Amino acid sequence: MISRLLGTRTIVQTLKHTVTRPNNIRCLSTFEKHRSVFESLGLDKTNNKGVFDGEWKGSGPIVPSYNPVNNEIMAEVITGTPEDLNVAFERVAEAQKIWRELPAPKRGHVMLTMRNALVENLQPLGKLVSLEMGKILPEGIGEVQEYIDILEFALGLSRTMQGSIIPSERPGHAMLETWNPLGTVGIISAFNFPVAVYGWNCAIALITGNGTVWKPAPTTSLVSIAVTRIIAKALKEHGLPTSLCALVTGGTDVGQSMVADKRAHVLSFTGSTEVGRQVGQVVQGRFGKSILELGGNNAIIVTDDCDLDLAARAILFAAVGTAGQRCTTTRRLIVQESVYDTLIERLKKAYAQVKVGDPLDDGVLCGPLHTKQAVETYKKALEQVKAEGGEILVGGRVIEDGPLKHGNFVEPTMTRVRSDMKVVQHEAFVPILHTMTYKTLDEAIAINNNVSQGLSSSIFTSNPSTIFKWIGPSGSDCGIINVNIPTNGAEIGGAFGGEKETGGGRESGSDSWKQYCRRGTCTINYSGALPLAQGINFG
Repeated sequence: MISRLLGTRTIVQTLKHTVTRPNNIRCLSTFEKHRSVFESLGLDKTNNKGVFDGEWKGSGPIVPSYNPVNNEIMAEVITGTPEDLNVAFERVAEAQKIWRELPAPKRGHVMLTMRNALVENLQPLGKLVSLEMGKILPEGIGEVQEYIDILEFALGLSRTMQGSIIPSERPGHAMLETWNPLGTVGIISAFNFPVAVYGWNCAIALITGNGTVWKPAPTTSLVSIAVTRIIAKALKEHGLPTSLCALVTGGTDVGQSMVADKRAHVLSFTGSTEVGRQVGQVVQGRFGKSILELGGNNAIIVTDDCDLDLAARAILFAAVGTAGQRCTTTRRLIVQESVYDTLIERLKKAYAQVKVGDPLDDGVLCGPLHTKQAVETYKKALEQVKAEGGEILVGGRVIEDGPLKHGNFVEPTMTRVRSDMKVVQHEAFVPILHTMTYKTLDEAIAINNNVSQGLSSSIFTSNPSTIFKWIGPSGSDCGIINVNIPTNGAEIGGAFGGEKETGGGRESGSDSWKQYCRRGTCTINYSGALPLAQGINFG
């Protein structure tokens, strides 16, 4: 299962780069149209080397990168192999020996250089995210901004990471708590946030003194190459080994090797619960540390005392944004029965105004799904709704005609279902919002919690007692618990992650930095005597 899901459709379609292929399989009009974007980021139509360990290389299959707007090949990447990964781990380890001795505030200076370099490349890199992943341009730019923000956060951490002084029961003794780097952080990121997820991990791993090896999603290799070029240049400006932040693109074999490798002292995996469960078992089997960011199946509760206009605007963004392909996308809408009809009518009008189309076009709010496989997931999910007696309220159609017919476009969709239907227990990573009703607040909270996942949740209310019940011990069981804002759009200052089958990992802000560290308790005897703890007398 890990082998099947750590790779994607591109692996099936790859050809060895030594093979001569007919010209008619290649369609590079997207590249020509956006040549300035690609070239400004150091990318070409072909021969983009997808391995970096201080030098650019690649000995694996050639993998095409597709534009989900029309499924044309934009460019090609020479990917890596487990052998390339092995060398990358060795070179990162050597670089990390230098990096870990650099005082944290000095590391902060490097974070600032990285931040400034991303600011300089904000527009072209954001546009590349839109081209390769499919999210609309404001979201593509916003994703790069998220990496910029976490680098600023890491800069602040460089002077504020602290241990503890612990009172000792023994005279003439001091107890300290220390946090030191673990070594190398392996990062396996998903297609839907090809910049930000790596950014969260890389920035915090670096500021705590670690090196990184990045294995991105095979379908967003161009973005990963562009980001790595920017980060390597910043390291070089400070006279540091650029191999500190290595990249190995590839598929199944590379992903499996990274998960199993003891040199990945921390393994951050973002993906499905199905694969994450097995990744966690492999990493635990070698006594490594894992950070798992898995499925969401997030819900919004709408009470009868809330601002329905505010709720409707939030729901639209949460359900339709990124074409339903965020970990924090709202999948379930739980509405107090007395306001259900009113809210749904407002949402129907709002959905009717959503423009679906090329993510680079002005006014488009919903771009394509990332792959054709996702379109099939959309169709199967709606078939299941109908089979279980649910109703499609809005949308429900794959767009197979007109100017969008060659892409992966679907209509954003709302259904009416019951909370006990099987279809609402599982997350389909597409723009389908399942709506349902409730009578009491306790019932609504139970519906929210009655799924296997526990990432993000939100309630819309004006009642203080409802708010504090929601965020308290009898409220939401998720890692993100919002009030009067949508389930998506998390800020970098808080710890990001969820409970249950979401994996339990925490990335980004708060004290998530501690997951990348080796915790030490140090007792120092400066008394000249040897008193023992608990008053033990050993002669």
